[in-house]
Formats: sequence, C-alpha cells, structure tokens
Amino acid sequence: MSTTTAPEAAEAPAAPQLSHGLKQRHLSMIALGGVIGAGLFVGSGAGIAVAGPGIILAFVAAGLLVMLIMRMLGEMSAAHPASGSFSVHAEREIGPWAGLTTGWLYWVMIGVAVAVEATAAGAIMHSWVTGVPAFVWVGIFMAFFCATNLTAVKNFGEFEFWFAAIKITAIVAFLTLGVLGVTGVIGHAPGTANLTGRGGFLPHGGDGLITGLLPAVFAYGGLEAVTIAAAESDDPRRNVANAVRTAVWRIAIFYIGTMALAVTLVPWDDPDVVALGPYVTVLQLLNVPGAALAMKIVVLIALLSAMNANIYSASRMVYSLVTRGLGPRALAKVTGGVPRLSVLASCGFGFAAVLAGYIWPDTIFLWLLNSTGVAILVLWLFIGAAQLRMRRRVERENPDLLTVRMWAFPYLTWLAIAAVVALLALMTTSADNRAQLYAAGVLVTALGAVGLWHQRCTAATAATAQEPGRTP
Repeated sequence: MSTTTAPEAAEAPAAPQLSHGLKQRHLSMIALGGVIGAGLFVGSGAGIAVAGPGIILAFVAAGLLVMLIMRMLGEMSAAHPASGSFSVHAEREIGPWAGLTTGWLYWVMIGVAVAVEATAAGAIMHSWVTGVPAFVWVGIFMAFFCATNLTAVKNFGEFEFWFAAIKITAIVAFLTLGVLGVTGVIGHAPGTANLTGRGGFLPHGGDGLITGLLPAVFAYGGLEAVTIAAAESDDPRRNVANAVRTAVWRIAIFYIGTMALAVTLVPWDDPDVVALGPYVTVLQLLNVPGAALAMKIVVLIALLSAMNANIYSASRMVYSLVTRGLGPRALAKVTGGVPRLSVLASCGFGFAAVLAGYIWPDTIFLWLLNSTGVAILVLWLFIGAAQLRMRRRVERENPDLLTVRMWAFPYLTWLAIAAVVALLALMTTSADNRAQLYAAGVLVTALGAVGLWHQRCTAATAATAQEPGRTP
C-alpha cells in the first residue's frame, strides 16, 4: 500500500530537536546490553528443561533469524536514521496505518516489559531488605529511571554503557570458567555424557525443540533499541551501521556459547537449572564461592539496565509517533534535547501496568502480557515487508544510501518472513501460545483499525483542502 502523505513519511522537525549526545561506544553497549537480560541468566533454564541439549540448536536457529531481521532493519536505519526506527520505515513503505500499528504496538510491549522488570527487581531487593515492601522498591526504581531519562540523553548512554559492561563481564567470566570446566582444568571434565545421555540430544524429540525455539526467539528481543538510539548519535548512519554489523554475532556467541557450556557441564534435567538458572547451577558445580549471590546481583543489574533502556526506547517511539501526527501532539515538546512529556507518558504507562500486575494479575495484566508476548514477531513481519519495498525503491532513486545491504536480497528477506510465519503457525499447537496469539490478534487488529481510520481521515482532509475554491 502506498501513501502520498508526508514526503518520505519523515519525522516532522521539532523545535528544538532531539540532542545527539550518544557516541559509538554507547550504541555498541546499548546493542549488546539491551538484549542481555534476566531471561538469559535465569529464564533460559526453562528452555533447557523442555529442549534438553537441543536448546543449542534452538538458539542457533533463533540467532540466524534475528541476524536476518537486524540486517534488514540495519539497512533501512542506515539509509534513513530516525528515532521511530521500524515504525518510520513501515509508514514510509507501507502506509501511515502500518507506522501507527507498529509504533504503538511496540510502545505497549515495552511498557509491559518495564512493569515486569520493575516488579522482578523489587522482589530481589525485598529478599535482601525484608523490612521494605517490594512495591516500595518498584516505586523507587521507576522514579529513578524516569528522572534519569528526563535528563540529557548522554546520561542514559552512560548508565547503559556501565550496566552493559557489568553484564558482559559476567558472561565473559562465565564463558571462561565454563571452558575451564569442560576441559577439566577446573573439576572433572564431563565429556559428552550430558549431551548424549539421559534421553539423548533431543530427549523430548522435535516437539521439545519446537517448544524451546519460541523462548529462544523471544530471548533475542531488544536488539531493535540500537536503531532507535542511533538517531541521537553524533553520526547516525555510520554508527548504526557499525553497531548492527557487530552486535548480532557477538550476542549470538554469548547466547549460544553459554547454552552449549551449560548443557555440557550440567544434566539438562537437573531441577536446579530451572529453579536457580543455568548460570548459578554451573558455577555451583564448579565450586565458585558466592555464585548464587553474585548472579543475583547480576540479574538485578540486568533488570535495571533493561528498565532504563526500555523507558528510553518507549519515549523515543512515542515522540516519533506524535511528530508524525500519529499521536497526541502535546507529547512532541522537546526541552533540553529530551522529549520529557513522552518520557513521562511512557513511565506513566509502565507504572500503570505495574499497578495492574498487583491489582488484576490474572485478568488485565495477564491480557497485557499475552497480547505483547508475540508482538516482536508481528514487528518482524512489518520489518520484512518494509525492507522489500524500500530496497527496490532506494536502488532506483539513491543507491548511495545503501551503506548496509541485506545479504542475498530478496531471497533471504523472503526466507526470514517465511520463518516468522512458521513460528506463528507453531504457536497454534499449544494452548498457552494460542492464548498469546488471540490476545495479540485483538491488539494488532484494534491498532490496525485505528491506523486505517486515521489514514483515511487524513487523506479525506487533504483531498477536501485541494478542492477548487478551498484554502489548504
């Protein structure tokens, strides 16, 4: 679907505009740190429990898909850097309805993620300081990171840089210790006993692999933050290209490497893998002192880092939407290079989701969780469709903008789209996954309907203004 509204669907200029305080080192760490969260340190244990050692294949397959998606997004973002990232590209190439749908879907998804992260961080703090209720810690964290994001963007960049540095240091240390454990330098070398015993490499067969594939895919979510942040860097085109080129394979090494070491060192059906997480289980096996406490601290840092990054991403997405006429214009005000009203709106939604989790955990909050559970897959479909259209258009009009190119275009683009569709189809085989699909379908349909209505109203207004005798 094409559109004639807003040339190239670019973001309208704001006065004053967003600052450009992020450096290449910030973007690199945002790309790495944004996707390394508590899901890797703890949640990956659930994937191991269902897929067994085959979780390695699940993370390899998911990593290859994410690599293709990020290459497509990197191509578009390097050609047209924008704080709205994929929402801007969808609007430009498909239509305003697509920009509205993807942008607000992402905003809701990120807001719910902030609520989940804040609640989990509060629970960890309460386990240490039992005299202070968990919800008080949640309020403190929400207020702190809201305040951080209200200041200059370079402050956000510095927080994320150091948060990500701690997480990456923890992973590198784990990889080092794990290799020493596998080779027998520390403890007894396990060989391939845990990979081939206890039911074999795929103890639950293909069904277990499929079940483990979905959490592996979702674990990679968060990489898109770097293309949002690139618009506020000192050299958007160069920086986003460099970040996209290096981030995906580094993260794949972290994820695939840690999973491979975990299932080699520890039996996949060890109950501690789920209860404590694979990291703590492996470190305890290697007799690393204070392993549980150290990983709990790292998980807390991962949660706080994700909160900080998600509040930032949500605020920039809503800012981009409103500057393009796809949301309340009042939120477009920029002060000191920061869209502070957009930050406050994003924090407000996140906090409302936190309250919903406390008051209506099994109704409203559960629906929010389910509706955003597959949102990343929907966004990936839009990214694929937009890249197909943009690549052909830019090759005709201005090929010099293609500083990052999708490999084997258009074949790998179509392969990525087909893989996402296959994942959505696989979700219909499980009752829990079907609930997520239905909830997401309601949200996407509602946003799409609003987007189409808005697009038609805008087109009708423009046509009326161009009628003879009328003043535009």
